[in-house]
Amino acid sequence: MGEGDGKELRRVVASNVKRLRRERGFSQEDLGAASGLHRTYVGSVERAERNVSLDSLCALAAGLAIEAWQLLCSGELPDQ
Repeated sequence: MGEGDGKELRRVVASNVKRLRRERGFSQEDLGAASGLHRTYVGSVERAERNVSLDSLCALAAGLAIEAWQLLCSGELPDQ
């Protein structure tokens, strides 16, 4: 894995979090509350500014009612 791969994966996670949050009609504050994270943290994840920990990835996935691995996949995945 190259050095730039982490940045690309952060962009994939950012895109998935933002898309799924909007599909569910959540604000960043709503998702933060549902996942136990602060709204500013959610915003920084969506801007790909954060190197998200596995714990935070799992918390975001729980807040979005999906499996954590789905946030790591590029392209459209079927919603659960």
